[in-house]
Amino acid sequence: MAVFGRPFFLHESHNFYIYNMRSAIITAGGIGKRMKSALPKQFLPICDKPLLMHTIEKFYHFDPKIQIVLTLPDVWREYWEALVAENEFKIPHRVVSGGAERYHSIKNALQYCLGDVIAIHDGVRPLVSSKTLDACFDSVKSNDAVIPVLEINSSLRKISNGISEVVDRTSFVEVQTPQCFKKEVIIASYQREYHDKITDDAGLAEEAGFKITCVSGNEENIKVTSQTDLLFAELLLK
Repeated sequence: MAVFGRPFFLHESHNFYIYNMRSAIITAGGIGKRMKSALPKQFLPICDKPLLMHTIEKFYHFDPKIQIVLTLPDVWREYWEALVAENEFKIPHRVVSGGAERYHSIKNALQYCLGDVIAIHDGVRPLVSSKTLDACFDSVKSNDAVIPVLEINSSLRKISNGISEVVDRTSFVEVQTPQCFKKEVIIASYQREYHDKITDDAGLAEEAGFKITCVSGNEENIKVTSQTDLLFAELLLK
């Protein structure tokens, strides 16, 4: 069940409020420009339910006791509540207001996180595997911050002033989510002021002086941003 306006969440398997060791912030602030859809991509139907619900289910099935905090633009909160009712979606989660930028959404969500470890995940990555989640949460026990990455198999070239040159792809990796942090690490990182060069939470933590540890992600864990991505995700979810 969704929880609106309360500081804690109710877990259905127990009839009381729970403090949990893990929290997951799932960000869903996209507006669907690249998808060329009037409906934000996180709400698009895939395998008979909104894409965002598949993402939430991944975390719940991995750990039914995890605290899930969902960031949404205020203008879409009523729409989400209607989807929750229509689909009889029972997974407990709290909805908090998204901000002007992703940074502001995460900073707002952090106020409500109860876990000692906090994962931050893109709402349009519905194919993260349990193996990836386990690797992230396990590694962060002994590290400040952990991110899942993939090796790059394609050739890369750098273009500068109209001139291209080959670069060593073994020096680069593709970054995925969830990005996992000890609570004190991500809280301290978000004390830094916003600037438009922030690309992800790990980058902000690195700016704050924390070490980032990489673990292996899973290839299916794509960020759905186009119609092709949507078709691919639907094929895999089936």
